[in-house]
This record gives sequence, structure tokens and C-alpha cells, in this order.
Amino acid sequence: QVQLVESGGGLVQAGGSLRLSCAASGSIFWFNTMGWYRQGPETQRELVAAMTSSGSTNSADSVKGRFTISRDSAKNTVYLQMNGLKPEDTGIYYCKMYFPLTQREYWGKGTLVTVSS
Repeated sequence: QVQLVESGGGLVQAGGSLRLSCAASGSIFWFNTMGWYRQGPETQRELVAAMTSSGSTNSADSVKGRFTISRDSAKNTVYLQMNGLKPEDTGIYYCKMYFPLTQREYWGKGTLVTVSS
């Protein structure tokens, strides 16, 4: 089992910044992907950004140039630095950890990000 705990959400004005953190604990194999997904008030859950344990990244076009994903493998923690926030970035941000060898995935409970205009 793996537990994921997100933190760092909150209310921010448009143009502002937030930094999300997600700490993983439990039975963690080195080969994994950690990432962030979000679900807006009227949208389905979508990928924001993800990063493999080897350092490869993938991110949504809508956040390129504004959001940066990073991770501290020693701490099993992934971060999402969000700059230039827009009202459409509002939503619940979920952390996900995926293990390709077992195809198992784990989700955090989410952290709310609200961007006011």
C-alpha cells in the first residue's frame, strides 16, 4: 500500500503563485511515475504534469511555461510550482503515483486551488 498526502492549496489572485507538495509513504518501488491531475468545477479530471523516477516529464499544453513539476526521490515527494495562475486553473488537484511494473496506481485525497479574477 502507498499513501499520498497533498498540501499547499489555497486561494490566490490571478497572476499569483502556489506550490503544491505530495509526500508518498509505504511500499514504494523505485521505478514509478508521480504526477498531478486536476478536476475543475465543470471539467473531468485531467493530467497537469507528471514526472518519472528517471526524470522524464510530461505536462498539459495549458500549463506549459507556467507550471513546473519536480521531485525529491529521496523523500518520495513531488512538487508542482504554479506561477501565473489563471481562474481556469481552479480545481481540486490530486497527486497520483503509478508503478508500471505492477500497473497499480494510488491517489491522494486532493487539495483545493482557487484562483480569483
